[in-house]
Amino acid sequence: MSAPRTLDRTLLALADPTRRAILQRLSSGEARVTDVAQPFKMSLNAVSKHILVLERAKLVQRRKVGRDHYLSYRAEPLDAAAQWIEQTRHFWGSRLDALEKLLREEDANKK
Repeated sequence: MSAPRTLDRTLLALADPTRRAILQRLSSGEARVTDVAQPFKMSLNAVSKHILVLERAKLVQRRKVGRDHYLSYRAEPLDAAAQWIEQTRHFWGSRLDALEKLLREEDANKK
């Protein structure tokens, strides 16, 4: 899978407060799907759809033990997104600093 597609899926997954809450819960340790779904005022099916988005983004990993499905948090896609954000911030920060310097020099030459 290409890096931009992975980033798109990560950012899409993080765009929803329910999915962020699921990740927050899983950051403290593995949990059964039914336990993850319990605090939400929505059907298990609706929570499962949110979990599917998180799985597609590879932010959550599922394992089955008998009839129980356990979820665990995976930080790697979030780490990659944070790296992309930092690189982008640095890129635009340096460009904007250069523009500011150029505009200040231009203003100083007009005086």
